[in-house]
Amino acid sequence: MILRGKNIVLGVTGGIAAYKIPMLVRLLRKEGANVKCVITEETKRFVSPLVLDTLSGNRVESKLVENDQWIDHVHLGKWADAFVIAPLTANTMSKMVSGHCDNMLMATYMSCEAPVWVAPAMDLDMFKHPSTDENLRWLESNGINIIGPEAGELASGLVGKGRMTEPQDIFDALCEYFDIKGPLKGKKVLVTAGPTYEKIDPVRYIGNYSSGKMGFAIAEEALNKGAQVTLITGPTKLSCSSAIERIDVESAEQMLNACLESFKEADIAIKAAAVADYRPKVLADQKIKKSGDLTLELEKTTDILKTLGAQKKPFQTLVGFALETNNELEYAQKKLEKKNLDFIVLNSLKDEGAGFGVDTNKITIVDRNNKIDKFELKPKPEVAKIIIDKIIELKP
Repeated sequence: MILRGKNIVLGVTGGIAAYKIPMLVRLLRKEGANVKCVITEETKRFVSPLVLDTLSGNRVESKLVENDQWIDHVHLGKWADAFVIAPLTANTMSKMVSGHCDNMLMATYMSCEAPVWVAPAMDLDMFKHPSTDENLRWLESNGINIIGPEAGELASGLVGKGRMTEPQDIFDALCEYFDIKGPLKGKKVLVTAGPTYEKIDPVRYIGNYSSGKMGFAIAEEALNKGAQVTLITGPTKLSCSSAIERIDVESAEQMLNACLESFKEADIAIKAAAVADYRPKVLADQKIKKSGDLTLELEKTTDILKTLGAQKKPFQTLVGFALETNNELEYAQKKLEKKNLDFIVLNSLKDEGAGFGVDTNKITIVDRNNKIDKFELKPKPEVAKIIIDKIIELKP
């Protein structure tokens, strides 16, 4: 499923062709895309917001302010992997060219950094007007992908060019883009996630609080960018896309062996797992009975990240994580150098909403040139996007 996990913002303007958009929403959702619709007030005359809400599974946005509350168009624009405006009326086309931002759709468009597609739809004479031709040329010269319009019978009864391209063709254009244009297409990405469990006896273990959410989000984002992804995960209840090769392990040693095998062919490795630093020196083969105090002798596990760093080839990118509680930046910089990383992702347990078991994270990225980028608290899928985009920036 080419669009699985892709975030599609669908802008629907007030043209009669809007009645076809529910079919486009269904096609996108069936292919696994996440869809959010943004409409104008005029759109409501042609298609019900309730229909779009129901089919997309997400709230339809149409107002910049509602119940004295500002609606966050910026976040919606940043969320998008693609922004599609269909139908694109002559009115909205003119606003795109002039930057006239007077509604939620235009505010979202102007906040969006993702590629944009438009499907113009208007009557024959409107499409033939010199201003329309000039506006279309401006959109194309500024990187907007224009789909159609088609020739055929129009709402006015005239026959000619101006019909919106059919939903299936718009859908096919998106699939073709993501199938061909993924910036990591052809790359093999190795991601580790979750905790490791180091057995004490058949029923007890040493572990940590990692949920695996950050690593799983990174694996999904790498997949979204076109990569072939292998996810090596410790014990977790999380699920991932079927397109990801998932390898489940339990201990640090098992994760090491799986990493060594997968790293041989990996172009990129991102070590987000919280691997145990120590394990019991002796594993009891029977349950240890309670009889007073228990002393465990521990031994160090193999440092997987350092081992991979020592084997790293020039074409490979290696990314590590550092979860610290004090002297965070100093420790992260030392780890970056010692383990031969391209960059390190630092987070601190001091930051509320960051760390284990939560849906958000607050990170600082430090690269080999000691460039330091700090980010605010964000949902982990957005953090994953930042990390993958940094890799693409380093290895275009």
